[in-house]
Amino acid sequence: MKIFPYLNFDGQAEEAMRFYQSILGGEFEGPIGLFGEIPGMDIPEEEKGRVMHASLRINDSVKIMASDTSPFMGHVWIKGNHNYISIDAPSKEEGERYFKGLSAGGKVEMEYQKTFWGAYFGSFEDKFGISWMINYDLKSGEE
Repeated sequence: MKIFPYLNFDGQAEEAMRFYQSILGGEFEGPIGLFGEIPGMDIPEEEKGRVMHASLRINDSVKIMASDTSPFMGHVWIKGNHNYISIDAPSKEEGERYFKGLSAGGKVEMEYQKTFWGAYFGSFEDKFGISWMINYDLKSGEE
């Protein structure tokens, strides 16, 4: 299991991530995904350029991930809610186990489910107020 910080911003995610890269080095894992690229969603024009997901791998053990909040989706950036703990699960089943266990008594934001980006993903606030993301990237041939 690997655990990474996941940062939220209010429209500055890309700028922040490029700044972190300029200081810490590393490479982006894939393109920076924007909310305007979500299939089947009618995103307001002013939010289409906000970052849905960015992942900056510093080395084999360290990466920083980030996104912008989306007011259209009901996200509100408040100082204090801008950091998640993200677990990169070793299997779909382990991810589900982590999700069910850690979210018990908390508030689920997104159920652990298959996503359009080829992963199982879920997010929640645990019963202590800590925000978590559980992710499992599907391997070739997995559903």
